[in-house]
Amino acid sequence: MRTPGNTSVFGSVHLGYLVVETERLADWRRFGRDAIGMHRDDLSRDVTRFRLDEQECRFLLRRGPAEDVVATGWHIDDHPAFERIEARIRAHGVPLREGTADEVALRGVERLLRFPGPKGITQEIYTTPVRSAEPLRMLASGFVTGEAGMGHVAITSTRPERLRGYFDTVFDARLTDCIDETISGVKLRIRFLRVNERHHSIAVAAVRGLPVDPVRTRVQHLNIQTTTLDDLARSYQRVHELGFDMALSVGQHTNDKELSYYARTPSGFEWEVGWNPVVVDESTWEPSTHQGISVWGHTPVGETIVGKLGQFGLAARSLARVEDTVPALSGNGVPDG
Repeated sequence: MRTPGNTSVFGSVHLGYLVVETERLADWRRFGRDAIGMHRDDLSRDVTRFRLDEQECRFLLRRGPAEDVVATGWHIDDHPAFERIEARIRAHGVPLREGTADEVALRGVERLLRFPGPKGITQEIYTTPVRSAEPLRMLASGFVTGEAGMGHVAITSTRPERLRGYFDTVFDARLTDCIDETISGVKLRIRFLRVNERHHSIAVAAVRGLPVDPVRTRVQHLNIQTTTLDDLARSYQRVHELGFDMALSVGQHTNDKELSYYARTPSGFEWEVGWNPVVVDESTWEPSTHQGISVWGHTPVGETIVGKLGQFGLAARSLARVEDTVPALSGNGVPDG
């Protein structure tokens, strides 16, 4: 965590909200409230928000063609830390834009700056969030947010060292650990980055030795954390009963020990609901490498040969795409070790 006089912003940064663009708002409204169990506010035919706690907005869904996460919002503890991040971005020659009155209101924040992020996902930083006076109407008893932020985002990359460089420059992100995994003969390395006590707020997965991106969407999955095991089990049951696709069954991860499952969202990327991950102790933690993603479970559900072939087709097409790593902020990247 930050100490007086320290220019690092580590510990002052928390994942605060995500913005999703979709044409499938009706399905998303059912998915978010009826399956996952979040509080839902429909602001108009084209805009919906989900809440996890007293913060007015945790997920902002707006009508549009992307079918993806288009922006990530980071809650910054105070104005001095906010201004240090702003100064870093400006010093690297990267353009920033003040959020408009409408953007600030929709996200439920006091102050907002927007700037380019990896893979075309706009990064947004904000200060004081608006607290809603309206009582939560959720099927879940609660979600873990607070000092650890609201969860994490996982993305695939052909240039993972550059992404580490980006989040190191902007947020002083630290490497928590890595996972090496082989899936259908393809070797993956996943790097887990933290910006506070949560084991990771960002995960970056890459195919080892090959410049391919096997995932169509900018985000591979996002994660939220339930307060109880019962909430996890009940949401898993609702996802099945309501007919939404399950990507991975319940299992436990090797590194953060989180118990979780992965559902497939109406936009195609995955949504992980987890419970009880480890909390990092900065005084003792050392990065390590784990073999395999899961201790048990996380079995693919409904996976087909056609789906696999489609995935490899996407990977082949990704060779023709140039991945935006925002070079001014990522620099030469940060290698493992």
